[in-house]
Amino acid sequence: MEIKISKKPVKYEEAIEYLDERVHQVSQKRNEELIWFLEHKSVYTCGVNFNQKDVLDKNVKIVKTNRGGKITWHGPGQLICYFVIDISKRKKDIRKFITAIENSIIETLKEFKISSFNDRKNIGIWVLDKKEEKKIAAIGFRVKKWIAFHGFSLNLSNKLNSYKKIIPCGISDKGVSRIYDFKKISKKKIIDKLKIKLIKNLKY
Repeated sequence: MEIKISKKPVKYEEAIEYLDERVHQVSQKRNEELIWFLEHKSVYTCGVNFNQKDVLDKNVKIVKTNRGGKITWHGPGQLICYFVIDISKRKKDIRKFITAIENSIIETLKEFKISSFNDRKNIGIWVLDKKEEKKIAAIGFRVKKWIAFHGFSLNLSNKLNSYKKIIPCGISDKGVSRIYDFKKISKKKIIDKLKIKLIKNLKY
């Protein structure tokens, strides 16, 4: 499995093009699985379940993608983790794969004494911030020929006002949070822990 870390922001369209090619290679056994940590420049993206009503600012430009989920925002200060993982090597158990990703994020946050949890009704990872449930990590992926790809975003130090132009993930009654609202932790420390947790939890 390759662990790739991009130091400079990656344009969203270029990242998706890279993922699509890697999926093709992995499905043909011509390349290894991938976990890729990066940041994007500011961009709004929507998945296959997108609803136009979730756009509050009509001036927002949206990039359509083939991942699952609805609309979200990516940008500076937010950590992106993309993956290309062969689920056929893991008993073709998609539910277990989702749990592995969720647990990796939850366990990483726990290392920094940030309590978080998943929600079967609303996919993603949530925290209690000022006694309110808020999303700290959004998860969206697709499975093609038993290859899972796309990934998750984890709010680290990014400003949250970009979310005010949309209804993030189509959930109107809950807000968003970030790691910096609990503790100032470097991106490197988060990545170091996430790498370990993902590699461990994907061995099933």
